Amino acid sequence: MADNQFDVIIIGAGPGGYVTAIRSAQLGLKTAIVEREHLGGICLNWGCIPTKALLRSAEVYRNMLHAKNYGLSCEKPGFDLAAVVERSRGVSKQLAGGVGHLLKKNKVTVITGEAKFDGPKKIVVEGKDAGTYTAKHYIIATGARSRSFPGLEPDGKVVWEYKKAMTPDKMPKSLVVIGSGAIGIEFASFYHTMGADVTVVEIMPQIMPVEDKDISALAQKMMTKDGMKIMTEAKVAGLNRNADNVVVTIETKDGKKQELTVDRVISAVGVIGNTEGLNLESTKVKVDRNVIETDEYSRTAEPGIYAIGDVAGPPMLAHKAEHEGVICVEKIAGVKNVHPIDPHKIPGCTYCHPQVASVGLTEAKAKDAGYEVKVGKFPFIGNGKAVALGEAEGLVKTVFDAKTGELLGAHMVGTEVTELIQGFVVAMGLETTEEDLMHTVFPHPTLSEMMHESVLDAYGRAIHF
Repeated sequence: MADNQFDVIIIGAGPGGYVTAIRSAQLGLKTAIVEREHLGGICLNWGCIPTKALLRSAEVYRNMLHAKNYGLSCEKPGFDLAAVVERSRGVSKQLAGGVGHLLKKNKVTVITGEAKFDGPKKIVVEGKDAGTYTAKHYIIATGARSRSFPGLEPDGKVVWEYKKAMTPDKMPKSLVVIGSGAIGIEFASFYHTMGADVTVVEIMPQIMPVEDKDISALAQKMMTKDGMKIMTEAKVAGLNRNADNVVVTIETKDGKKQELTVDRVISAVGVIGNTEGLNLESTKVKVDRNVIETDEYSRTAEPGIYAIGDVAGPPMLAHKAEHEGVICVEKIAGVKNVHPIDPHKIPGCTYCHPQVASVGLTEAKAKDAGYEVKVGKFPFIGNGKAVALGEAEGLVKTVFDAKTGELLGAHMVGTEVTELIQGFVVAMGLETTEEDLMHTVFPHPTLSEMMHESVLDAYGRAIHF
């Protein structure tokens, strides 16, 4: 096989792309991956990882500010914004280098450049490794980018998108965040903790609209109590940009308008798939509003071309992209017993303060789907470890099918819930019932005991509340 001929070519080296490439190589397929900018994609370089590094700095700073609550002293806590940003960028750089090492270790050919299809059987790459390449199978993993609306477009000066929000040259004293999805609320949390006067504007009735209503409501209550301003059922109707501030016009559901002058605005109104420039018009691949249409094994309407991750539609999560890619390439390789991904068993995590995590159906969606449900709730205040940590606000909520005992969903808000949710993910994957969970022994003292108590509460058996 020539150097420009492969079994599998993956377009895009984000989490979905590079994981798929490694698994493809492990399966004995001659594999190449095309990347135009940086290994690890947006997630590793400008998304999931660097934002978590920023949020960790904010968490440590928050603890310093509340040292007295723990019997400790910390005189005049402060921070060096440039150093905070430098640490975040360093974490990304380290991990991006790690991705390069893994690809090399697994003998994946890295093609640097921008790919586009020239019909369904070959791609043309422009850039450092320019040329024509062919493969038996192509997997599109080009990810997504920030969405923008007319009049609200980021300018990199006073109106920011995620890249600029991660690398500020100075800390704004005041800030409006448009949108309260995971991206918006995480940035709001970071800047609020670091001292900015933050206002979040959300057009839906609740923040983090995909989350369970009870979880969202408690998260909003906790954030508001902490000093963050949140406006739901409101929209940004206009931005008047000045040299070093923005006059934001906010319109509420009753049509009333108010103006708010802030140093900066962060636009976090969602993302849109990267389908342009691929010349998919030369293939049978179908695209609907920047989403490539696929079946349960990521196959498109063009035989031999597949799409995974954000570009293939929601949920737009790195771990979903990775799992989708592994399923896709294992199906290509003929691995037996390959099962399509179950979208209801994909967890979602938001790393704001307080953290939010969930998997499966919300109570409302379970009822809409026709289930008769049993719901369990357990507050953090009833958990010894949470009280000892000084993090006694939060909630664990579970939703069961009343007829079968099947766990339909689990939803959490509070400290470290992003590390707890996998317990319920595993339980759902194993089709665990309420009886199995009730008879599971959870270690004491741990936050995980709240998971047990929430299950018990669904059946009237909670012990500690």
